[in-house]
Amino acid sequence: MAPPLVLASASPRRRELLAQIGVVPSAIAPAELDETPERGETGPELARRLALAKALAVAAAHPDARILAADTVVACGRRILPKAETGEEAAACLDLLGGRRHRVHGGICLIVPGRRPVVRLSTSVVAFKRLTASEKDGYLASGEWKGKAGGYAIQGRAAAFVRFVSGSYSNIVGLDLFAVAQMLSGTERA
Repeated sequence: MAPPLVLASASPRRRELLAQIGVVPSAIAPAELDETPERGETGPELARRLALAKALAVAAAHPDARILAADTVVACGRRILPKAETGEEAAACLDLLGGRRHRVHGGICLIVPGRRPVVRLSTSVVAFKRLTASEKDGYLASGEWKGKAGGYAIQGRAAAFVRFVSGSYSNIVGLDLFAVAQMLSGTERA
C-alpha cells in the first residue's frame, strides 16, 4: 500500500483536477515560497525549480508521505508573465497575449519516501484571439484573473479568447492529469 499523499498546493483547481481522476489527497499543505524568477531563468526552468522547491519544503514536515507539488508558469517568448495580483498586471498580460501564442509550463514534482524526487515538465501552447477593448475590460471587471498565472483562467470566461490549444488542457488549468496519473501509478507498488 502506498504512503498517504500530501498535496503541496492551496489551489482549489488542483484539488478539483485530482478528483477528476479519483485522487483525493490525505492532506493539503501549501508551501510558502518566493516565486520570483532568477536572472536569466526560462519558463520551463522556473516551473521545474518551483515544483521541486515546494515539494521539498512540504516533505520536511511530512517525511512518511508522498508529496505532490506543482507550479504553473505562463511565458510569451522568453518573457515570464506574473500571477496577476492587480488589474494593471492582468491588463498588461492580456495586452501581451492578445493575438499571439504563448506557452503554459507546468512543473510537477512527486516525492516518495526513500526515493529521489521525480520532476516532470508539461508544456502546452495556447493561442488567443485579438482582444477588443470591451472584451478585455469585461474580463478585467470579472476579477477572474486574480492570482492566475498570465492573468487568465482558461476554464472560465477566458475560454472565449482561446482559438487554439496544443498539449494538455488540464496543464493549462493547473495540473497535467496524464503526467500525474503516470507518476502516481509508479508509486502504488511502493
